[in-house]
Amino acid sequence: MLGAVLATILFAFSAVSGARVAKLMGGTEANFWRLSLATLFLAAMAHGFGAGLAGNGFYIFILSGCIGFGLGDVSLFQAYPRLGSRLTILIVHCLAAPFAGLVEWLWLGTTLTAAQIASGVIILAGVAVALAPEHESHEARRQFGIGIFFAVLGAIGQGGGVVLSRKAYELCRLAEQPMDGITAAYQRILGGVIISGLALLVVKRQFLLARAGDLQSPTGDATNPADGDSKSPAHAPGDMSTAEKWHKSGKWIVFNALAGPTLGVSCYQWALKTTPSAVVLPIVALSPLVVMPFSRWLEQERPSRRSTIGAVIAVAGAVAQALVK
Repeated sequence: MLGAVLATILFAFSAVSGARVAKLMGGTEANFWRLSLATLFLAAMAHGFGAGLAGNGFYIFILSGCIGFGLGDVSLFQAYPRLGSRLTILIVHCLAAPFAGLVEWLWLGTTLTAAQIASGVIILAGVAVALAPEHESHEARRQFGIGIFFAVLGAIGQGGGVVLSRKAYELCRLAEQPMDGITAAYQRILGGVIISGLALLVVKRQFLLARAGDLQSPTGDATNPADGDSKSPAHAPGDMSTAEKWHKSGKWIVFNALAGPTLGVSCYQWALKTTPSAVVLPIVALSPLVVMPFSRWLEQERPSRRSTIGAVIAVAGAVAQALVK
């Protein structure tokens, strides 16, 4: 339970910094560099204090990272500029929990008590009340539909990654191999950084082909590296040079890599090791509520009365879940 609470707080910090760096650099590129930097942090800790690449669950953790970090986070960063952070997080967190719980029940045979299920539903209901949009979106219908698709895909990725992580832990347990959260996060992120790297190559393909042509051309006029994400509603990243983007977003990438993929996911893996995913995910769904005071401070956003009521409902569900554990 403690691991889930710490992960919730760290993910809130990650959301604040992630929103900033996505606006400055572009979603796909920002996601790749934060995962790359987090891989270095986790590698140092896992090889220095953990099991490194050892363990019977290694390949399952890699697959979990491909689905969770790869499919999940790439989709998440594509949904943000199309839906906004509140609706995106609402869809991802609310759908990930039941999806993971259903798959885990069918595959791993995990059982939950009626009280745990009820408290999880209360948490998700509170989050839904707090984060549901106050009015209809002004996004174009096509972009809104694409955003919904990516948010649902992100939820499937997160839920599927969680279930695979628990399967990897089970393999380690059966082999009597201790597996800590940092090592599990490191092995998972290796799969995630591969998928995010491939996604970055896809959105950068036009720029890379243009640069290859410039190298062969006598004039060799270089152009700005426009992120493929500029096709989405956020166009600003493509208007800046690489040096300018890094100057403005470098510190946010470092902070995000530490708060989210490094420490946040390590605590998340620790929680999954000891607690069913259908219990962990609803607690982690509180992250958007924890973000509210930071959003008010940095973005001058005042939570509405409905958001406050939803927060109270969600926190009550978290307290109930802690009591019935």
